[in-house]
Amino acid sequence: MFRAAARSLVAPAARRVAVAPAPARLAPSLLQQTRFYAASSLSHDTIKARIEDVLKSFEKVDSTKVAPTASFTNDLGLDSLDAVEVVMAIEEEFAIEIPDEDADRITTVGEAIDYISKSPEAH
Repeated sequence: MFRAAARSLVAPAARRVAVAPAPARLAPSLLQQTRFYAASSLSHDTIKARIEDVLKSFEKVDSTKVAPTASFTNDLGLDSLDAVEVVMAIEEEFAIEIPDEDADRITTVGEAIDYISKSPEAH
C-alpha cells in the first residue's frame, strides 16, 4: 500500500516535468529577410555615359554616331546578332538580366537608357 501511495505522488511530479513549456520561438516571418526596392539610384547622365561607353567598345560602331536617338541597326550599322550582343553587354555592365521580350524592344540608345533607368536592380 505504501508503494501505491508513493507512486501516486511521483507520477504527478514526473508529469509536471514532462509538460514544461517549450522555449519561445520567433515566428518564421520574422526570420526572413525583406527587400525593399526603389527606383534606380543611378542618374540618367551616368546611365547614358555607361551605355555610350559600352557601344563605343564595339568595333563596328562609329563612336561619333552614338547618341540617344541612334538606332542600333539603322544609325550604328549593327545587324541583329550585334544588337543582341549590345543588350548582353548592357546586362553585364549594369549587373541585370533583361528578359527576351524586353530585349527585343530595345532598338535605340534612348530605349536602353530608359529601360535601365526604370530597372531597380541596376547598379
